[in-house]
Amino acid sequence: MKGQRTRQTILDRAVDLASVEGLEGLTIGRLADELELSKSGLFAHFGSKEELQLATIEQARERFLNEVFRPALAEERGYPRLVAMCHAWLDYVKRGVFPGGCFFAAASFEFDGRPGVVRDAVASTMNEWIAAITKAVQIAQEEGHLDKSVDRRLYVCLRASPKL
Repeated sequence: MKGQRTRQTILDRAVDLASVEGLEGLTIGRLADELELSKSGLFAHFGSKEELQLATIEQARERFLNEVFRPALAEERGYPRLVAMCHAWLDYVKRGVFPGGCFFAAASFEFDGRPGVVRDAVASTMNEWIAAITKAVQIAQEEGHLDKSVDRRLYVCLRASPKL
């Protein structure tokens, strides 16, 4: 139980640091200094910088889901849920959920054009969000809230995000 709480504390700080300094700047040594932990103790939780980066992305994803996506699910299907998702996203940016701004926008730019599992994890999360908005638009069209003749991709406010 204590190990899980320690890991959670590490990841919460890692997400905040990475949102400001980038995932590439996130190192076990930097994080150990920041949290006043030993490098070996921190290394025991992750094993490598790449594992730390992947766990940080997953933690940022959970934070994003809790702040943006899950609250919108309480709204009625269709247009009300779509609007709730968009408002929640705008609110999330405005409230500074991540100290450095949108974690995934920054990580997308940072890893754009780089092959590897870290880039793939960032891309997967971005694609999940775009798919969720696209699905919400589709449901709104099916419910008769939005005109079916309009391409649902036009509604997706994140289409301007960097392509990974």
